[in-house]
Amino acid sequence: MYRKAQDFLEDWHMNAQGTLRVMQAITEDKKHASIVEGHNSLRWLSWHLVSVAGAFGHFAELQIPSPGPDMPMPETMEEIVEMYEAVVEAYNKEAATLTDAQMEEEVQALGGAMPRGKLLRLLVNHQTHHRGQMTVLLRQAGLPVPPVMGPTKEMQ
Repeated sequence: MYRKAQDFLEDWHMNAQGTLRVMQAITEDKKHASIVEGHNSLRWLSWHLVSVAGAFGHFAELQIPSPGPDMPMPETMEEIVEMYEAVVEAYNKEAATLTDAQMEEEVQALGGAMPRGKLLRLLVNHQTHHRGQMTVLLRQAGLPVPPVMGPTKEMQ
């Protein structure tokens, strides 16, 4: 759980930049790559991260753009990346206004009440989980894996 707003902002910045690099590495011809047929593709996982970040923002009482359940998944990775960049910017702006006391405030999310700082920690954890899946799919698709938390095999 984040108890200091600045701690969230620092983690979010590093985490979001890594996720953005992974999304930017997905090519149009490989965006449908999945572990096996019928599982989540690179495109779907990218869109999921955009959508869920918006939902978490809503629960955290932040003004984060969210596509909503009725918006169809964009066809191109460029569109998804642009929407993710808007989400990242919104978090940077909105979270910068949070106080440490607000991180401890209870918000309604995921079927119950929890501190805002806990919800924001879940956001980062969720994104990290799916980004890890995406890096495996990138490698399986024959695409280079960008650095996220340090050098990759391609960089050595």
